Amino acid sequence: MVKLDVTRLPGIVQELGPDMAAVFSRIYSWYVEPGRLVFPDAMKEWVREKYGDIETQQIVRVTNNLTGESTLFNSIRARRPVLTPHAEEVLDVRTLAEKGPFANPLEETPADTFGRIDGDHWITASNIAKYDFLHAIIIAKDTNPYVTAEPQVADLISVAIRWCQDAHRADPRAIHPFLIWNFLWRAGASIVHNHAQILLTHRPYTAPARIERVREEYRSRYGTGYYEDLFRAHTAIGLGLIYKGARVMAHLTPKKEHEVVIITESPHDLAPALTKVLECYRNIGVQSYNAAVYMPPLEEQGHYVAWLVDRGDLHSRTSDIGGMELYAGTPVVSSDPFRLMEHLAAVMLP
Repeated sequence: MVKLDVTRLPGIVQELGPDMAAVFSRIYSWYVEPGRLVFPDAMKEWVREKYGDIETQQIVRVTNNLTGESTLFNSIRARRPVLTPHAEEVLDVRTLAEKGPFANPLEETPADTFGRIDGDHWITASNIAKYDFLHAIIIAKDTNPYVTAEPQVADLISVAIRWCQDAHRADPRAIHPFLIWNFLWRAGASIVHNHAQILLTHRPYTAPARIERVREEYRSRYGTGYYEDLFRAHTAIGLGLIYKGARVMAHLTPKKEHEVVIITESPHDLAPALTKVLECYRNIGVQSYNAAVYMPPLEEQGHYVAWLVDRGDLHSRTSDIGGMELYAGTPVVSSDPFRLMEHLAAVMLP
């Protein structure tokens, strides 16, 4: 049996039935092109020992025709030399998490004018340096930075929603929630103690607003739901599965390594799948991640969509973002979504 990988995408799509191939192709376009190089004689032996035969490299570019998301894949980049030094010793993350203001939030963090939300595992504080006018921190009560249990994840989502309800009562203009979870410093967290951030605003942020426009245009043009067809397209090529009511995808146009998308129609269905994705991340060695949850406007029905992405080695001195991400709008990724789906299936399927 041929092992699937992203370089085989054109052939995988050709094997789909006509109807599914049409759905897939109206969402995605792609190319697979050889990248060629010539090594000087002095380099050839070293290169072959370290990399194998890489004079010709298969470059894959996948583009979402509707959202404009685009990703370049080249597995060779995962083996490129890193010339900057690593940390000399392993940092004790748990010890760092026990220090700082989040270890004692009632005494060392501000509250919102409408108070705090106090859950079983998390408590809110008003962000001292706000992103937006309604912005809170959701602080873990456990000093162990690693969230491992479904009740913890479920309580995080519950506290976020309850805070949005209170914030909306304080300012009825604000109806658009946005939850982000930056885990450790590689993901942009300035404090090691585990925390997430919840915002509520009167105008949706750019990325979720763009997807909402795509969904409206897609339904108007094709008569079906964009999220539904996106999941069908992923499942058709082996990159999607259902876990306890949640649709889970190893994303075909990831922003960086190991991006996972979870789609549900209820916030209660998010926690089981999100917990399993975090378990998968631990299994494959992910040390730091960003997560975000797109939610419908308050008091409206809609989708709850979680996005998670690997942010790399905590001890690396190299950045995981560069000019291609910032200005070309096209990330360069070394991880293969088909390998990621194998790991997701291992923790989600019996």
